Amino acid sequence: MKVCFMGLGYIGLPTAIIAAKHGIQVIGVDINPKVVEMTNQGKLHIVEPGMQELLQEVVSSGQLKASTTPEISDAYFMVVPTPFKGNHEPDISYVEAATRAIIPLLKEGDLYVIESTSPVGTTDKMAKLIFDLRPELTDKIYIAYCPERVLPGNVIYELVCNDRVIGGINEVSTDKAIAFYSQFVQGTLHRTNCKTAEMCKLTENSSRDVQIAFANELSLICDKAGINVWELIELANKHPRVNILQPGCGVGGHCIAVDPYFITSDFPMESKIIATAREMNNYKAFWCAEKVQNTMLKFELEHHRKPTIAMMGLAFKPDIDDLREAPAKYITTKVMQSCNNADILVVEPNVQEHNVFKLTDYKEAYIKADIVVFLVAHSVFKSLPYDDKKIILDFCGIYKK
Repeated sequence: MKVCFMGLGYIGLPTAIIAAKHGIQVIGVDINPKVVEMTNQGKLHIVEPGMQELLQEVVSSGQLKASTTPEISDAYFMVVPTPFKGNHEPDISYVEAATRAIIPLLKEGDLYVIESTSPVGTTDKMAKLIFDLRPELTDKIYIAYCPERVLPGNVIYELVCNDRVIGGINEVSTDKAIAFYSQFVQGTLHRTNCKTAEMCKLTENSSRDVQIAFANELSLICDKAGINVWELIELANKHPRVNILQPGCGVGGHCIAVDPYFITSDFPMESKIIATAREMNNYKAFWCAEKVQNTMLKFELEHHRKPTIAMMGLAFKPDIDDLREAPAKYITTKVMQSCNNADILVVEPNVQEHNVFKLTDYKEAYIKADIVVFLVAHSVFKSLPYDDKKIILDFCGIYKK
């Protein structure tokens, strides 16, 4: 069996590697020539523990190769970005472009699957597009939706062991998709229809967004009340039926920070809690930026000089290099724009260089800084000794006590 993965990003490439590792012949397609070149050289362009060795193995064995153009295959998987537009409306243009690219290659009996997080109805829209352009394939190919459920940093395990939800446009399409994923997924494969599968992915991430919003709202209340929010949550979680998440400086990533908009855009009157949670998590980042700016101003008034500030972390979650929708990146940018020539040291230990920020070693930044702003709970930050001579703004719980 030969399969084609359209998109070699944080999900597409690992999935392609795992499929190849399980004996499936894989062609991985990306529009970025650098990504294609690195992949064919066995070099991972993302940070994911253990994945580099697997990539080298499947490239060396010939099970995986990358290209900028798709090839005739038996199955096609859309694993491309689905961002939102400026008005928070979902943008499925990448899914459509990837679909159009493989339509001329489709033949009877092929499987087409969307993995990209998508608004409800996207699979049906792509099915209509395919059959409008290739009417002779109507009822002769299999079309389904199967969203990923992985945590960056633990992708190898979760791609294999997590349950998956699979929904076809009809029963036989669901059967065909389940047959494919059963080749490497050890978790349970749950059957449904494509609309329910699409909504399931959005529901999972919207639920987490709401839960994080509650924690972030608590952190604002506790800051005003003079209460340690970390201690409060730890105590509240002693209740057998309470499990409050940890607050942070907002919510980032390409899933939780984006997916709720796919619901609120299509169902604005019905999604009140989901919309309010999104507003809270966006506001938390704004609040953190203001907190830093006010602390800088107070320092300058008291010491008659501008402070040195260490902005600790840019990624959207600990110990990864993924900066997509990262609130830490927004906060750092906001602070730099209003800094009045203050010395701002930007730290992200999981990224070697950045095209906007000049990066500083985390130990050096911590030593030099008057004000240390912890934005991401990277493991290496937790080894830094607490220094009560510095002003520490801990938005992610490095020093919870």
